[in-house]
Amino acid sequence: MQSKFTHLHVHSGYSFKYGTAKPEQLVKQAAEFGMSALALTDRDNMAGVIRFAQSCEGYGIKPIIGVQIPFLQNKHRVILLATADGGLAALYRLFSAVKLNDGLLTYELLQKNQTYASKLLIMHGAHSQLAYLISQRQIPQAQAYLSSIKEFFLDQALALTSHRIRGDGPYSTPFAARNLVFARENNVPAVITNSVRMLDATDGPLADVLDSARNLVPLHGRYVERRNSEGYLKSAAKMKQIADEIAQAAGEVNGNHLLRTSAQWAERSILDTRRDIGIGKIHLPEPQAVGAKNIEELNQILRQRCQSILPSRYFGDDLTIAQNRLSDEIATVGQLGFASYFLTVAQVVDIARAKGIRVAARGSGAGSLICHLLGISAVDPLAHGLIMERFCSALRNELPDIDIDVESARRLEIYDAVFAKFGTRVATVSMVETYRARHAIRDVGMALAIAPAEIDLIAKSLPHIRARNISAALENLPELKDLKLDTPILKTAIHLAQKLDGLPRHLSMHPCAVAISDLTLPDCAPIETNASGYPMVQFDKDDVEAIGFLKLDILGVRMQSAIAYSLNEIERTQNIKIEPDQIPLDDAKTFDLIASTRTLGVFQIESPGQRELIGKFAPSSFNDLIIDISLFRPGPVKSDMITPFLAARHGLRAPLIIHPKLDSIMAETEGVVVFHEQVIKLISIMTGISLAAADEKRRELGTLDGQQAVCDWFYPAAIANGFSLVVVQEIWQILRAFASFGFCKAHAAAFALPTYQSAWLKTHYTAAFLAGVLTHDPGMYPKRLILADAKQWGIKILPVDVNKSAATYTVELISLDKNNGLTTYQAPDLKSTGRKLQLPDARGFAIRVALSDIDGISEQEVSTIISARPYLDLADFVRRSGASRPTAEALVALGGFADLHQNLNQRDLLLHLQDLYKLNYQPISQDQMVLALLPPPLAATGLPEITQSEKVTTELKLLGMDVSNHVLSFYGDFLNSIKAIRSSDVIMQRSGASVLVAGIKVALQTPPVRSGRRVMFLTLDDGYGCNDITFFEDIQRSCANLLRTSSLFLVRGVLRRTGPRGVSIRASEVWDLPSLYEQYKLEKTQQIKELTKEQIKEQSDDARVS
Repeated sequence: MQSKFTHLHVHSGYSFKYGTAKPEQLVKQAAEFGMSALALTDRDNMAGVIRFAQSCEGYGIKPIIGVQIPFLQNKHRVILLATADGGLAALYRLFSAVKLNDGLLTYELLQKNQTYASKLLIMHGAHSQLAYLISQRQIPQAQAYLSSIKEFFLDQALALTSHRIRGDGPYSTPFAARNLVFARENNVPAVITNSVRMLDATDGPLADVLDSARNLVPLHGRYVERRNSEGYLKSAAKMKQIADEIAQAAGEVNGNHLLRTSAQWAERSILDTRRDIGIGKIHLPEPQAVGAKNIEELNQILRQRCQSILPSRYFGDDLTIAQNRLSDEIATVGQLGFASYFLTVAQVVDIARAKGIRVAARGSGAGSLICHLLGISAVDPLAHGLIMERFCSALRNELPDIDIDVESARRLEIYDAVFAKFGTRVATVSMVETYRARHAIRDVGMALAIAPAEIDLIAKSLPHIRARNISAALENLPELKDLKLDTPILKTAIHLAQKLDGLPRHLSMHPCAVAISDLTLPDCAPIETNASGYPMVQFDKDDVEAIGFLKLDILGVRMQSAIAYSLNEIERTQNIKIEPDQIPLDDAKTFDLIASTRTLGVFQIESPGQRELIGKFAPSSFNDLIIDISLFRPGPVKSDMITPFLAARHGLRAPLIIHPKLDSIMAETEGVVVFHEQVIKLISIMTGISLAAADEKRRELGTLDGQQAVCDWFYPAAIANGFSLVVVQEIWQILRAFASFGFCKAHAAAFALPTYQSAWLKTHYTAAFLAGVLTHDPGMYPKRLILADAKQWGIKILPVDVNKSAATYTVELISLDKNNGLTTYQAPDLKSTGRKLQLPDARGFAIRVALSDIDGISEQEVSTIISARPYLDLADFVRRSGASRPTAEALVALGGFADLHQNLNQRDLLLHLQDLYKLNYQPISQDQMVLALLPPPLAATGLPEITQSEKVTTELKLLGMDVSNHVLSFYGDFLNSIKAIRSSDVIMQRSGASVLVAGIKVALQTPPVRSGRRVMFLTLDDGYGCNDITFFEDIQRSCANLLRTSSLFLVRGVLRRTGPRGVSIRASEVWDLPSLYEQYKLEKTQQIKELTKEQIKEQSDDARVS
């Protein structure tokens, strides 16, 4: 009897802020108990179904799928269970209807969805309306209730639960026994459940914390559901004891009848993970959805569309190679039945382009010639040695994965068009947010009623780490060691917060993924409406792939918006139309810019680490760019592929040459295996297997067991294919070391294209590109740094102007004599800096600051200000612009009326503005006439001009950036006196030299390190470029808090130069610059006083002598 027991009412962590265990933990425990089946019946959602089913399949447990939802009234809940052969689809359909009805199952919904409900089992548990009526001795009403819903469901039962609590309320044995008596008297099945929400009895405090978090109140008996710790996943033996207790309390001999009925209901509800739940199936849009009548026509459309493009892309021998490659790919796609997949993605791309939206593919799909010919990817796979098999092969029983990058500003336009095109075949994908350190400590802190300020300090101090690592972070991170967390209450909070690690918190819309299927999508997944108003499956990206939906990531990439904006500005200001996908990929000036490391704003290569890498590498071709992007990935960095590659690249060691047949594969990366594609080709050539089979072997290398299996196969296979043992051993060492650390070349090539395009635009149309960057903010740095970068190229930054500023940053052409002496950055040309570089000269161009960046201004105000232009003066602006008084004051303070009132300063205009409002000079619409007191005539008041310091302070306050002067310029006398070095001159210092650098903090990164050790990377801007400074653990204890809380620094460090232009600084000391400057001023004042005393004394002495 024990081994046959099945829990029918189980909540996992996907019962958000209720269940304390993950589905896989529950399944593992059930398997250890020897149970053959287990149910998942989460509250109000079904997001955990696929994870649960996969775990069941892994442990040999039969899954039962259900859901607990409010029924008829929000305070009463029932459990619905799916049956085999269509029951799960019916449950999905009914539950989706419930989610669209604010989560409540009503009689009206049952009547509309009776077809679905008739395939489901309903269980009335301790919190059901039926159990309530029975507890109130309202037997006739209970009987009527049963009769009223009997016609809707396949069957119904009373679910009896006893947690052995005192009294006769829900979860007590008397309560359960009374329900059993009713069931027997009314010939209703009764089953035993345990209303599981915990994995183990020790999880009780965690359940209490979740109750508190769910109700948003500190822990209190009124809000804590449990009265003891009995609501955990019990063994069959313990459940038999409970069954006997309930049965005996109801007058029966034992619980055998109750257990038999429970087993029967479990048997009726068992599902097959493949047939019923759909794991491993494929659901692609039907041929009709992509313009074909049947599969044959679908394949024909794909073939014809690709073949029609070939002659315009390839010529001569290249055309023959392309035709053969296309035939192979078409054959693979046909064998897999994936023609609909490719044509569906192509339709989405075509929709975007038809709307004038930039779109580019990313990922391994760039290795497919079909993707290139369909216009999905602009990367030519034949030109860059990419292979289809890394992306899609007949040996891989799964859908390929294509992601597309689109303009972030227009992403929802594409969503709307995709939903209009595919209708009920498409839904957004959900994303489950899980507990991490900060959320966990906040929820536990609230539950334990710890002072909010104290919890807020701890949460903000913690880095973005997993909750389980809180103690380690507190122990290892220097800046956290002074928090004094040794009180009993805080120790308890940290312990509980760590136990929340990885538990789901809530469900939201995935930022970019949509699932496209056939018309059966609503039968295969539960659907709700997300906060943006789109249909959303409750499954995450991995789940939708597991059940065979086409998951398409439509990523809103701000760089694509920046590029599109740049192109429009170029056309507007210079009447030049550019198609980025047509620009040559071998532009020398572009690679000069990249090699200079002045790549702020450029896609993928603007981070401190990347700027150092390209300084060492000095890429000079598009393939170099692909290699660079591949090397700067966690795997290659972790396995230190960069060092041997650069050593060979710069002639410090000979490239590795192993065998003539392998030379072409190894040569492109100087004998260092960087790409997945290289591994695939090496395995294929050495063993004679196909590229598809070789990719399967590559995937196996990702685990230790897989490595051993591949090793056992590889040696005899390669030797049998004619390679010597010495060669085999050497290549195997490379493959073993490679493991899973390499990177997909196709993916890198897809990234390299927008990287090159953005670098090309910055090189040749610097002002337009930086205006796009400023408008769409695509990078990791604040706008003030981009403005400083623009000035370095000779671009004049124009202030806000009420008649000229737009909602965005705009380019203006100016005559060279108005550049006020601006010069352009010249790359140092030394013996150690490699080739001489030719860099942009953007003098003659200006960028106007946008209205939208003014603090507090609304989109509506920006729109009305622009539409009512031009303005004659300040009074005219106040009357017609529709701007609020704070916005008008901000515009005056920023000099927005300087051109209209050239003889008045900001102080005069602010006084005049006050007069206008005192005279009730109210804003009016353009078609409205009013009588109003005339403002006094404008005249200078004699107030002094605002100082440069005041001007910059105002800019920082209202714009968040220093437009007219760099903040550091006010410390110039001090920095010159201590011989601090400009960032642009650092490269001219010798490696190993001690240097002083200063600047304003623009980035502070603390990437996690597996060993627990940590490095902090600080980027400082001094108006001449960036300094990237590394802080190792030896000095972090003394400065980590300063680095986080201050913004202006003076740093002493040791310079390291690697490669032609790779520069970094290892910090040894750091100071708060304003504090040092105040000390400097005091000392200077004292020196002046001393000098004055000396002069007075000398004068007095002279007077006495005379």
